[in-house]
Amino acid sequence: MHRSAYEQMELCVKEYLPVEGPASGRYRVVDLGSRISGKQTRTHRALLAGHDIDYFGVDVQDGPNVDAVMTRPYRIPARSASADVVLSGQAFEHIPFFWASMLEIARVLKPGGHAFITAPSRGHVHDAQDCWRYYPDGFRALAAHSRLELREAYTDFPPRKGIWHDYRAIDAKAAYWGDSVGVFRKPRRYPRLTMFAVREVAVWWANRVGGVDGVPLPRPAEGREGCGRPAAAPVPEPAPQPAVAAAETGADRDGSMAG
Repeated sequence: MHRSAYEQMELCVKEYLPVEGPASGRYRVVDLGSRISGKQTRTHRALLAGHDIDYFGVDVQDGPNVDAVMTRPYRIPARSASADVVLSGQAFEHIPFFWASMLEIARVLKPGGHAFITAPSRGHVHDAQDCWRYYPDGFRALAAHSRLELREAYTDFPPRKGIWHDYRAIDAKAAYWGDSVGVFRKPRRYPRLTMFAVREVAVWWANRVGGVDGVPLPRPAEGREGCGRPAAAPVPEPAPQPAVAAAETGADRDGSMAG
């Protein structure tokens, strides 16, 4: 994961996860999309080294930092109400049906447990499957849909210039992806039976569909690239079509899972 996302998650841990641990003695942590690849060195496991944790990294692909492979992309292999914390960093943009994953996060969390999610708000299309970008209102929608409490929602927007965000002022090296952060908490009085019915239908259908591989990406109508530009403006080169990755729900920008 890139540095800014790691530091955003680090801030979540400092703010919402006391070092002394829960009453049970240690934190049970589930990391959704934990695989690292290539030259990656940053992991959430290492970020939590100062806490007493039982870490469980899950991913749709096997690899470094993965404790269990998800045989179904929208079913987290963990017991209901078993986790104090669920982390997901730079994975949600690659999950086609992320609302199903959010319902699974809610299932796995203990009452009073927290979920920390980071995802980009901007940046280029990357890897085989890149479906979404997120803003604070997106996290509000996820909280409403999953019946979780939203503790914090933030996006690293560019600085303002008048009423507009000045995208030309982005620090491309440090803040290219414009990280969005959502912090959620499972309420003590969670509507378990209602959400069981909602979740099981959503997760069943998401797992049945799997992803976007069965939907060919059509070519845009001629002239799309010129819309909104002066007639004399140069027409940008069309973006390359992403390759299809069979039997995957996604990979993060460095090759890690999402799902």
